[in-house]
Amino acid sequence: MSFKHKRTVLSRNECNSRLGAVGDALYVIGGKWKLRIIIALSENNKRFNELQRTLKGISARVLSNELKDLELNGFVRRIVHADSTPVIVEYEVTDYADTLEGVVRALHDWGAMHQKKIRQKEPVTA
Repeated sequence: MSFKHKRTVLSRNECNSRLGAVGDALYVIGGKWKLRIIIALSENNKRFNELQRTLKGISARVLSNELKDLELNGFVRRIVHADSTPVIVEYEVTDYADTLEGVVRALHDWGAMHQKKIRQKEPVTA
């Protein structure tokens, strides 16, 4: 698919289908924090405060809401260790989160390319 040059002409239904699928994906994993949370948890399980320290700048309220959304959509699992005192709660990514690997890799590659492009345009100051 090319944005600059039309190589493939989509029917209205195909276009609407693509728009709908992208919209659904952005609804589930969009925003500033969701993919960052998944990436942070991909290293290992983390407790809430550890996760908040890893994700500099996220408030406890936002992290709590994002974790609930990610759990609801099957990307994160909340594990309660009730046998310990105090009770320990950890978060881990699910196998379903692995389906985002290609998305995360593509975003990483594009982001690195974009950073390089922007740095090349920066004026040199003396």
